[in-house]
Amino acid sequence: MARSDQYILGHRDAEHDRLRRQGEALAADAEWLFDQVGPLDGRRVVEIGCGPRGFLDLLSRRVGPEGHVVGVERSEEAVEAARKLVADLGLTNVKVIPGDGRSTELPRESFDLATARLVLVNVPAPEEVVREAVALIRPGGRIAWHDADWGLNLCDPPLAEWDRVVELFGLYAEANGMDLFAGRSLPRLLRQAGVIDIESRLIVNAYEPGNPARAILRDFLGNLEGRFLEAGLADADELETLGDALARHIANPDTYVISHLFVQAWGGKPA
Repeated sequence: MARSDQYILGHRDAEHDRLRRQGEALAADAEWLFDQVGPLDGRRVVEIGCGPRGFLDLLSRRVGPEGHVVGVERSEEAVEAARKLVADLGLTNVKVIPGDGRSTELPRESFDLATARLVLVNVPAPEEVVREAVALIRPGGRIAWHDADWGLNLCDPPLAEWDRVVELFGLYAEANGMDLFAGRSLPRLLRQAGVIDIESRLIVNAYEPGNPARAILRDFLGNLEGRFLEAGLADADELETLGDALARHIANPDTYVISHLFVQAWGGKPA
């Protein structure tokens, strides 16, 4: 049965901490992406699904004191965390509001740029999120997106428990109307929503020993253990066995960990 809490990775404190670390780890890729859409000085920008950090601090700097950034986030806990970040960093040009990425209730065609990171792969009906984002930007405005695709997410040497965890995520996603391969659909979804002049870039990372992202699949399992139990996809003993096996495999320096496939795409709304 599908859950009303539609973010696949949940909202426990550990997930918020991971998202904050993720923001730092992906900062260089984010900077590169925003370089592609041109200067943002004085612009109005909306970030869909900003979570506890997202692009907010980075966008604040790029739009400058005359610009404005609005972060939209469904989770009340993440909204509170993002607002605390904004206050702690003194980001006076940033506002975070609660809202659904499919229906933000923000004024149509009121932003110069809409953006999001790692949203589509984690929620049902990703095409609705993209359509909403495009509706928020003015004619001639820009959109820049960074999302993921589970088509990779590999390790060597292979591990049966690794494959079983990936299988569990696939089963859970299917039962809840989510697409773990949404990243590869991103250019098409943008085009179908009316975006033109679309360009894209693919990113794959190797997570070497010492890189916190090396444990990402184990972290994801920790986020979803309760939901897997609730859905009857696995029992507690199996989940404990899987988690222990992943932890040992990741700790072995001879294990080679390859990231998800990441897809960045950007384009414009016809003037």
